[in-house]
Amino acid sequence: MTKNLLHKAALCAAALAVSLSAHAASAFKAEVTGSGQSVILIPGLASSGAVWDDTVRHLCGPRQCHVLTLAGFAGQPAIDGPLLPRVEQELSAYITAHKLEKPVIVGHSLGGFLGLKFAIDHPDQLSRLVVVDALPALGAAQAPDATPEQLRAMAAGARARMLAQDEASHAQSQRYTVASMVTRPEDVERVIEWGKRSDRTAVANAMAELLATDLRQDVARIKAPTLVLGTWIAYKQFAPREAIERNFAQQYARLPGVRIEMAETARHFIMVDDPAWMYDRIDRFLK
Repeated sequence: MTKNLLHKAALCAAALAVSLSAHAASAFKAEVTGSGQSVILIPGLASSGAVWDDTVRHLCGPRQCHVLTLAGFAGQPAIDGPLLPRVEQELSAYITAHKLEKPVIVGHSLGGFLGLKFAIDHPDQLSRLVVVDALPALGAAQAPDATPEQLRAMAAGARARMLAQDEASHAQSQRYTVASMVTRPEDVERVIEWGKRSDRTAVANAMAELLATDLRQDVARIKAPTLVLGTWIAYKQFAPREAIERNFAQQYARLPGVRIEMAETARHFIMVDDPAWMYDRIDRFLK
């Protein structure tokens, strides 16, 4: 009896949270396609959920895909306060309110980091996790021994520099960055357009949240089987492949049973540059 009452109370609380978020600004917009096992797809910084369009067409025959676009990105209204904790909180409520039975979570870049954080804090609300080119501690990628204070200072500096740019400098910087992350010119333009439609303050704040957070120890609490798909081509000017692979292995060292695979030719947007490779790895992982 008590268990039933507690369960009903939890459902009511989740439904209330979703209802309230409908009247207040929400941390994300969700678009649902298909039916069957639930898959939640989370895009990266300043990206639209449309980055997953081809992935949805591949995955969502026998599955139901919930594609998110985060607040402040690609035309979605920004919200007050830190974005990442709000996404995590609202995603937990969304899963409960929509009665999703342990969905698979697939996240790219910032979305992959959010997937890791969600799996740490809500281990019983997902079945499997796919992380597409993201690290538990991006800020420590070049400085593995950085202290929390140093990470926060670095993140604050990166935020300040982004917000201080004039429009021309920001557009130039954005184009340079995106061109290193995607191969085909038409895809570069598509990603740049999402960035233009994003709220710069929201992007800078989320980037700072990401850079300041270190999950390398916390990933030990993840219960869900996890597949990490990494890339090295885009970063070869900074380090050889062996060093990048070693960085991935070291950052995920405390995650039990993690499977790490590196794309041969794709840049950061693996789902755009080499979708066939990504689909093959995800299909085998979900079997």
